[in-house]
Amino acid sequence: MRKLAILGAALLALPALAQTPAKPLSAYKGDPVAGAKVFTACKVCHATTAGKNMIGPTLFGVVGRTSGSVKGFNYSAANKAGHIKWTPDNLFTYLLNPRKMVPGTTMAYAGLPNPQKRADLIAYLGTLK
Repeated sequence: MRKLAILGAALLALPALAQTPAKPLSAYKGDPVAGAKVFTACKVCHATTAGKNMIGPTLFGVVGRTSGSVKGFNYSAANKAGHIKWTPDNLFTYLLNPRKMVPGTTMAYAGLPNPQKRADLIAYLGTLK
């Protein structure tokens, strides 16, 4: 009976745990070298060279750029209309769940749940200037 009470208490606590706010990007120190390794999954669709679009737009200069603004890339209506400034904080949120932040995006990537890896990736993307 005691185990059942403990299990019940744990189940009641789940909604509270689910609502625990995630730590912001500032809670992590991004490592661009580690981020380059994380980026290997992104290479399938994105180049790091200026002007080279693939399935996705080039990520050269993405930090600080506005969504839907790379010339020559055919963006979804959602990305064109979003006018999102790709700040490190916005990228941190977007990379967690792209479709949640930009409903209607054609980006097939489901997201990167590990916050340290997201911070590392953003640090790497920040070097692409």
